[in-house]
Amino acid sequence: MRMVEIKDFDTYAINTWCPGCGNFGILNAVKQTFAELVNEGKIKKENIVILSGIGCHAKICDYINVNSFYSLHGRVPAPATGIKLANPDLVVVGFAGDGDAYGEGFEHLIFGAKRNTDITMIIHNNRLYALTTGQFAPTSPANFPGRSTPKGAPEDPLNPIEIMLASGATFVARTFAGDIAHMKKIFREAILHKGFALVDVLQPCVTFLNTFEFYRERVYDLQEQEHDTSNWEKAMQKAREWNYMDGESEKIPVGIFYKVNKPTFEERVLRGKRLCELPIPEIKEVLDKHK
Repeated sequence: MRMVEIKDFDTYAINTWCPGCGNFGILNAVKQTFAELVNEGKIKKENIVILSGIGCHAKICDYINVNSFYSLHGRVPAPATGIKLANPDLVVVGFAGDGDAYGEGFEHLIFGAKRNTDITMIIHNNRLYALTTGQFAPTSPANFPGRSTPKGAPEDPLNPIEIMLASGATFVARTFAGDIAHMKKIFREAILHKGFALVDVLQPCVTFLNTFEFYRERVYDLQEQEHDTSNWEKAMQKAREWNYMDGESEKIPVGIFYKVNKPTFEERVLRGKRLCELPIPEIKEVLDKHK
């Protein structure tokens, strides 16, 4: 059997991201991860489904040759949940921007974590609304002088790692778009995790907020410090080491903050059934029990 190559995930679409954008690192890491997992027999290429929202990140659906679905702004977890319920054999990976996921649709992300839906959410976090030319976003640095706040954003950023831990996510991680090897390691673990997996990717926007050097000087790998990923309190403590505030002396932990096994939403709802194989009345009966 022929081994899958990275080029097998290429498409005919012309890439229109800004030269140097952190999205290129994410794209390359994802394609490499998919190829490795397929060749190892961990997943099947035809079973991969990717989704995206609205924003610069969303074009990733055009650039990876697998099943894909464009969602509404902030709503990626909703159709991802439906796809996984319809066919639990599928490997469902959602991509969203920080404004998309942490602003417009944060409630969907929170309930995906709460339910422990067996999907992976990869957040392209450039910490601003890049597609609309640089307005401040939920994780923008305090006093960020964006297009909509020329005198500085009057809000402190939120900490998505902290919120995802508090919401019940069973896999919470962060990585940096400037380190493809680290992204591959984290993406692999997230995709293979059975349950809701959130990966916050620090993704510099070279046009409006070039943070490549800022991150390179500060990130450190939690796994190199023997962090206990099963300890929720330790995970929360590490999450609070950096609150997206961009102080001069802060160190930024990346890697897996928390990982634990719990029953998934699909296991609780379906109990071995597959919605895609049931007649409509039975589908309605199954879903009505879990309203």
